Parts: sequence; C-alpha cells; structure tokens
Amino acid sequence: MRTYAIGDLQGCAHEARLLIDCIHEDAQRHGQTQSRILFVGDLINRGPDSLTALRRMKALTEDNPGRVEALLGNHDLHLIAVAVGAQRTSRSDTLDEILAAPDRDELIAWLRYRPLAMFVDAHLLVHAGVAPQWDAAQTLALAHEVESVLRGDGWIDFLSAMYGNEPDQWSDDLTGMARLRCIVNALTRMRLCTPDGRMDFLHKESERGPEGSGLLPWFDLPQRRTQDVTVVFGHWSALGLILRPNLVGLDSGCVWGGKLTAVCLDDRSLLQVDCPEYREHSGKK
Repeated sequence: MRTYAIGDLQGCAHEARLLIDCIHEDAQRHGQTQSRILFVGDLINRGPDSLTALRRMKALTEDNPGRVEALLGNHDLHLIAVAVGAQRTSRSDTLDEILAAPDRDELIAWLRYRPLAMFVDAHLLVHAGVAPQWDAAQTLALAHEVESVLRGDGWIDFLSAMYGNEPDQWSDDLTGMARLRCIVNALTRMRLCTPDGRMDFLHKESERGPEGSGLLPWFDLPQRRTQDVTVVFGHWSALGLILRPNLVGLDSGCVWGGKLTAVCLDDRSLLQVDCPEYREHSGKK
C-alpha cells in the first residue's frame, strides 16, 4: 500500500478532490487497490469551500479507518476555538458556512479528535514544525499530551488559554498551560527560530528573517534532534515545495494561486494540481 502526504488544503475542496483522484490513479498504476492518504493540517479557512472540504475529510477518515488521517493545523484549531467562543473570527476567515451548518457540532467534534503528530514508515508528520530539543518519540508524546486535553472535559478552558507567544522556547521543566501552549505553538505555528531554539512568530513572509536577525528555519538548526528521521510538514507557503533527504515541505500555496501537492512517501514521486488565486497574497500566510 502506497502512502501519500498532502499539504495544506485551506478550503480548496475542488482541488482536493482532483488530487485524491490522481492518487487513486497513481496507486492503480503501481498495482495497488488501496492507498494511505495523510493530510498535514489546515484543512480549512481562507479558501472558497471550507465546509465541503471539512465534510469530505471527515467522511474519508470515517470510511477508511487507518488509511486516511488528517493532522490538526493552526487554522483547524482556530475554527474549534471560534466555534466555542474562545476566539474571535478575523477578516480573512472563511468559516461562516461551517459555523452555520446543521452538522457543525459533529464536524467540530471530529476535528477535536485529530492528532497533532504521526509517525508513519519512518516519517514524522506535523503541521508546522518540531522543536529542536525534541526527538521523534518526545514529539509524539508531547503531541499526545495536547490531544488528551482537547479530547477531555476541560477542552474549552484549554482553548481559551491556548493563544499567546510565550513561552517561546521549550524546556522539559514547563508545566500546566505554559507547557501545552509551547507544544501547540511548535507543532502548529513555528517557522523561524533563533540559533538557541527560541521560536519567532513575527516574520512569516520569507524563508529567513531580516538580515542580521540570526533567525533560521526550525529545520536548519544544527542541534535539531529529529535529523535522524524524515519530517513531513506544511504551514509555510513562502517556502514552497521542499524535498530533502530528511525533510518534506508540502505547503505549495494552494489558496494563493499555487499548487496543491501530494508526495508519495514510498518513492518521493510528486502529484500536483494547479489552483486559482483564491486569495490575493497579503504576506500573512
């Protein structure tokens, strides 16, 4: 069974359907009747049809248990928080159809039970990044800490306190909400870091910070402890597609007029669908 990872959908439901059709055709060409499809998060928001995208992803996971899964991204967490009044919508959101849908509660409940990290065939999948202090096992364990809270009785209180940029550096000594917030920020928001591993949330428009800042992409930090596995992520459309021996970046800017991308993790073959420019680039990705 071939395994495919797909980048950020952001509500581009039509393109997602086309890409899934391409995946099925590719699997059949390789003599496979089934395939495993893994989405790296940000299923919704900013694109034209977030409700259809979310309904379709929910149905796919329920109809194909163990073969289709979707990670939580920052936009997915944002929807959950907005739905329960823990966060306000922003002008760039395209969530109204979901929030008004008769099945919104079922959709939100499904999202709450999505993972924040997965390890599949020697690939560690996250939405945004992995703190340089974590190895793969710790990443999965810390993701599970947050998943357990999201699925527990205190999930609304957690969402109300989830937002904020501090602490900006991981320590094993962190406890309580500070610990959970740091985990969420690394897995769903991180892009650039200082050389000592502090997360920067101000600079989003390019692959590096301003000249002289010393900021580096999280995956280029020399002390990163996940260099012994292949990390698969999305979230960073300014980077475009990245294919390195131990790194796969999948956000190729679907909603910004780029492409929706799938990579077969078995052989690194590439499947892509062209996308209209649904949103004019604002610098905030």
